[in-house]
Amino acid sequence: QVQLVESGGGLVQTGGSLRLSCAASGRTFSTYAMGWFRQAPGKEREIVAAISRSGSGTYYTNSVKGRFTISRNNAESTRYLQMNSLKPEDTAVYYCAATERSGLYSKASSYDYWGQGTQVTVSS
Repeated sequence: QVQLVESGGGLVQTGGSLRLSCAASGRTFSTYAMGWFRQAPGKEREIVAAISRSGSGTYYTNSVKGRFTISRNNAESTRYLQMNSLKPEDTAVYYCAATERSGLYSKASSYDYWGQGTQVTVSS
């Protein structure tokens, strides 16, 4: 098993940047594929970005392409989501998730482990 803890959320103005971190404890994080999801009030949880277990594959939902970057640091068992050019519609609770599967996954049901979430608020 792996335990996930997100950090780095906060309040930022439109056009600003934040970097979210997802720290893992337990089994080696490099053996997990990982995704970032978000959920705004009254909306379903949606995929933001994902990275394969090997790190060779990445996925971004259309609304964040060119603005967000998912990355990893296996030595630190940490995954990151760099968010630039933030917009008010990016406001949500952001979650990291992990799976022992080896592919690239955009569905929440594909992930076995979840963090507690971190709030991101973008003011207009």
